[in-house]
Amino acid sequence: MELANTANFTIARLAPLLRRRQLSPVELTRFILERISRLQPALNAFITVTADLALEQAKRAEKEILRGIYRGPLHGIPISLKDLFYTKGIRTTAGSKILRGFVPDENAPVVDRLLEAGAVLTGKTNLHEFAFGATNVNPHYGPVRNPWDRSRISGGSSGGSAASVIAALSLASLGTDTGGSIRIPSAACGCVGLKPTYGRVAQEGVIPLAASLDHVGPLCRCVEDAAIMLGILADQRPRSNKVTNPFLRQLRLGVKGMRIGLPKQYFFERLQVDVCRKVLDAISCLEQLGAHVLAVSLKGMNETAELAAEITVGEALAYHWNWLQRRPGDYGPDLRERLEGSRNQPSVVYLRAQAGMRAYRDRLIEAMESVDVMAMPTLPIVAPRIEEEEVLIGRARENVRLALLRLTRPGNLSGLPAISVPCGFSAEGLPVGLQLMGHPLQEATVLRAAYAYEDATSCLKKFPSDLGLAQE
Repeated sequence: MELANTANFTIARLAPLLRRRQLSPVELTRFILERISRLQPALNAFITVTADLALEQAKRAEKEILRGIYRGPLHGIPISLKDLFYTKGIRTTAGSKILRGFVPDENAPVVDRLLEAGAVLTGKTNLHEFAFGATNVNPHYGPVRNPWDRSRISGGSSGGSAASVIAALSLASLGTDTGGSIRIPSAACGCVGLKPTYGRVAQEGVIPLAASLDHVGPLCRCVEDAAIMLGILADQRPRSNKVTNPFLRQLRLGVKGMRIGLPKQYFFERLQVDVCRKVLDAISCLEQLGAHVLAVSLKGMNETAELAAEITVGEALAYHWNWLQRRPGDYGPDLRERLEGSRNQPSVVYLRAQAGMRAYRDRLIEAMESVDVMAMPTLPIVAPRIEEEEVLIGRARENVRLALLRLTRPGNLSGLPAISVPCGFSAEGLPVGLQLMGHPLQEATVLRAAYAYEDATSCLKKFPSDLGLAQE
């Protein structure tokens, strides 16, 4: 088959070929590694590339498949990991000078799950320092550049993961989301990013930002790939190829009769024109596919930014406290200033924010009782330029970081599952993301709605034209 054809470059398309021995894991891995070697200088998606390990794992996968031992749809598939996940014998930097020499002696449990499933690790991806930011402009390892326009940010903090997926430097990546760090870069770079329900995927062995808000999830080329990844990450049962992935069962059932909530407040305020138009077009598409679109009234949305900020900085300070006393100069300026500027936050502020988060979650779940999922933009803007600190929305300017976080933070405060799926491009040719949010532990419904939209559109078939992949 032609590996360089964009339509073929998903786990869902390649896994059956690997299983039937029509494609070699070694051939696929070498193809990926050649792309990393060629494109890494321009995109800066990786902090560490594990080429030798990847080839060793690919050769093992090939031998196993040839012997009839097939572990499932990740067997022989090259993936990447955000550089927050413990990886045995491989440095884990968190994108910081603080941990530049840290080499764990064990894997995070989710990494073990992926490796047990036969995944091939191509490397650890670049991120905003300690995941505490939304642009992925890293002072120690450089910015991750958006594959659609290298003068623009990838979004963060999982920006290297998103760039690696959309540039075909991995077929999927594992990221984290505390204020939107999976969904923000997915929308900015035009891939699919899934934040599961809080606690659905284990956080052990993952360097935290704020444990109350942290989520682990996949960034992928398509919705089906996200469902495949989640089935492996979230499955607590013994490994067995005979166990059906629960997130794939409903995937193709469509949205006929599904109730899609359209928020009356907050989520459609202060949007760039192209973003608003593309997201409303996507919701109209779901309606044409048979979904019922219903207005949903939300309360207390304007307090979400403050609640999330108070919880995040309180928990981040607890984690960073000793380093902040002993090695403040090893932090990048933006992270150091944010931590030091909040070091005197009273504990009562954090505790009240925790109570506010629980009350907000209850209100949101109650407001969503009449719908199956809610639909809204992932970001209010398209990816800004790397040097920009403010972005124009209509006639007003907004701080870039606050704009990027504005529509995703509510999903972390609530802990509800949410996905970002590409829904078109701006006049400048930059991706726009549709965000779908569901009820607790109802990822299957969220994925089903996302798949129905994706299947009805052509967004999946597009890659940046200058990356050496043939368009379908």
